[in-house]
Amino acid sequence: MNPTSIAPVVVMTGAGISTESGIPDYRGPAGLWRTDPEYQKLVTIDYYLADADIRRRSWRFRMDSPAWTAEPNPAHAALVKLERSGRLAWLITQNVDGLHQKAGSDPARVLELHGNMFGVVCTGCAARSTLAAARERIEAGDPDPACQACGAILKTATVMFGENLDEQTRLQAIEAAERCETFVVIGTSLQVQPAASLAQIALESGSRLIIVNGGSTPYDGVAAEVIREPIGTAVPLLIERLISG
Repeated sequence: MNPTSIAPVVVMTGAGISTESGIPDYRGPAGLWRTDPEYQKLVTIDYYLADADIRRRSWRFRMDSPAWTAEPNPAHAALVKLERSGRLAWLITQNVDGLHQKAGSDPARVLELHGNMFGVVCTGCAARSTLAAARERIEAGDPDPACQACGAILKTATVMFGENLDEQTRLQAIEAAERCETFVVIGTSLQVQPAASLAQIALESGSRLIIVNGGSTPYDGVAAEVIREPIGTAVPLLIERLISG
């Protein structure tokens, strides 16, 4: 079954949908980049590969992430309701926290543009493992665990700054944006490419663009609707409208 052939709504979410679950965003008023610009080095591939201290700090950043214990909020739950209504084609997310799946979204319908922090991949042989397994090694005294298969550098299965998106995921997201009737953007500033370009693709394909975000975006002037209310209350109300109409 191809979801894009049976339902007209595509949703794209960013960090803003998870802030109400206690996971800080990057560019907001209290975002990580503003409170400590050095954080960006921890998720930038060139710094990560070149500097063992950056890797150790990056691993600790993941170990201390509130995503381990965060729970989905009403906005996540509303998107599950939209899916179960039959109107959601795809849920595209820039987030790596897995909260959509934890809320009950079908993993096969979630396109994780930037990967998932709970997986680990070897930068040498591409062997896959889990962050939980890496955590055990770190807590046992290895602050920069290497691949046990080939000895190369490990990283979380997220797309770091300087890396390309997974090509299949990128193409699926583009097709979803091209084929939907309504493209809903939730909790993202639409400043990070190529994710932000999906809104433009949807517009050029004739879709209605709805933006739910606390701050302004480059697409506010061309959106059919811009909602500035808190995401945890605004999204459930919006989803009710989309389902009914």
